[in-house]
Amino acid sequence: MSNLIDFKYVVAALVFALIGLVVFAVAFILLEVLTPKVEVWKELVEKQNVALAVFLGAAALGIAYIIGSAIHG
Repeated sequence: MSNLIDFKYVVAALVFALIGLVVFAVAFILLEVLTPKVEVWKELVEKQNVALAVFLGAAALGIAYIIGSAIHG
C-alpha cells in the first residue's frame, strides 16, 4: 500500500506558506512606512475611516495575489 501523503510536499507547502506570510508582512510594513502622515490604527479604530479600510483590503488582496502568483510560478 502506498503512502497517501508524501511528506516532502507537505514540508514544501509549509515552507512556501511561511515565505508568503513573511513577504506579506514585509509588504504591509513597507506600506506603513511609505505613508508616514497616516496613522493607520488610529484612522481605522478611532475615526472608523471606511475608505482607508477598503483601500487596505484591496491592497491586501493585491499583495496576496502577487505573492501567490510568484510562489506558484
